[in-house]
Amino acid sequence: MAPFGILFAIVFIIPIFYAIYSSFFRQVTEGGGAYGGGELVNKFVGFQNFEYVLTSGNFWSGVGRVLIYTLIQVPLMIIIALALAMVIDSFVVKHITGFRLGYFLPYAIPGVVASIIWVYLYNGQISPIVKGLAAIGINVDFFSKNVVLASMANITTWTFTGYNMLIFLAALQAIPHELYEAARIDGASGWQISMRIKLPNVRSAALLSMLLSIVGTIQLFNEPQIMQTADPGISKTYTPMMMAMNTSQGTLTPGGDGPASAVAIVMALIAGVLAMIYALVERKANEQ
Repeated sequence: MAPFGILFAIVFIIPIFYAIYSSFFRQVTEGGGAYGGGELVNKFVGFQNFEYVLTSGNFWSGVGRVLIYTLIQVPLMIIIALALAMVIDSFVVKHITGFRLGYFLPYAIPGVVASIIWVYLYNGQISPIVKGLAAIGINVDFFSKNVVLASMANITTWTFTGYNMLIFLAALQAIPHELYEAARIDGASGWQISMRIKLPNVRSAALLSMLLSIVGTIQLFNEPQIMQTADPGISKTYTPMMMAMNTSQGTLTPGGDGPASAVAIVMALIAGVLAMIYALVERKANEQ
């Protein structure tokens, strides 16, 4: 396990501790004279970066957008993934390898590339989708203020539904087939088998998918960052992760690694709290 442990420490553990360390520092200018000059140095500022994050209206506005995004996108994606997995696991679909690969294929496309593809499909001037809808009298602006969040959710759903479907499919295929045979002998229909046997046995897979999806959507970055190139209305603080990146690049004030690390750490804590709340609610529901 040594090679894995070393790589895990280098790419995961050490960056976390470095981010925590840097969050207590901020770049300030020291030296120089009446006409400027001086140099940037990292100065220990204690919890000032966290105070800046927690009192920032832009940060909490971004958190609100991400939470709305999560509440809409994650349940929709999980339901679609579960439905696809149950259809593939049934006797209705033949040659399931092709369907399984087809549904999973979008996940193999890098998130940035997928976002670029969908920005093209959302562009009103060149998009075949927009032109097709306009031909039947439906005018849609996928970049409008009230629609742009749903446009991002569509990209994420398209990308990750197949991944979650495989999690559900693995759980379904692990169910002993003796349960199905016993249910059919007792006269259960296909619908009853799905509702009474399959669904209860994929609860653990559903919990895993929900937790991974919640943590993933809280880090929403690729979709708004790419869509910003076509929609100037998407600000540099549209999501907390965009705020973190632009802060680290110095395009927001205060800039530098310190405030950016503070944003990332606060978002990690929020994601952890949400995941714990969901896990506790799910556990109590299972106990009942």
